[in-house]
Amino acid sequence: RNGASSSIYCYHRTTNKTKASNPNKSTMKFLSVLALITAVSNAFVLQPSFQSSRGVSSLHMAVDLVAEPEGGIELSPVSSSMPGCRVKQMDELQGVKCDFGTPYEFWMTAEVDGALVKEVHTQISKDASKKAAFPGFRKGQVPPYAQPQITQFSVQESLIKTVRAILDGYGLKELAGDDGKVEVKEDVADMCKGYKVGGSLKFTATLNGSYDPEKQPTVVESESEVETEAA
Repeated sequence: RNGASSSIYCYHRTTNKTKASNPNKSTMKFLSVLALITAVSNAFVLQPSFQSSRGVSSLHMAVDLVAEPEGGIELSPVSSSMPGCRVKQMDELQGVKCDFGTPYEFWMTAEVDGALVKEVHTQISKDASKKAAFPGFRKGQVPPYAQPQITQFSVQESLIKTVRAILDGYGLKELAGDDGKVEVKEDVADMCKGYKVGGSLKFTATLNGSYDPEKQPTVVESESEVETEAA
């Protein structure tokens, strides 16, 4: 878990099904990519990871969204909101400390802007080229086999940036430390299969948080309401 200044944490599960014809060469490639991604990721404040068990449909390699949970309270944005974004307050969290309000689980669905992914991917690629040192390639050259990992990391960063924008738009705040976790319901590795940088990506997620008192609209009582309460 990197990016210590961020209080949003998520969980990730990946499965490597590739059979290497040369174990030593494959291991060297893996370690080189891992070192590069780690070095690049340390330059970012946000370092997300994700958990999911959803599969990929055969049509355009689109990931099936996890079904919306029943119940909950539909929220309205307190400021500008991205098109197609929805947020619901779910159950109150028990045994969780929150210094700024009652803690809840929030469900959300939105679409990551393809332009954001492209912007993040461009920056990561630039940083990677400065640090790249792969056996058999000149210094600064990122080999083709590292590109899928860079794309996946770009999508992960864009997801977290989108979640933060949603929090701001709906006047919410994530909980501190390990309690403030985000769980993207779709598998990010699957989302990246066949994905072309610049395309939009739909997702669903849950987040532990509360209402940010500094961003919630202030309710102003009229004189008649004040007089009625006084009576």
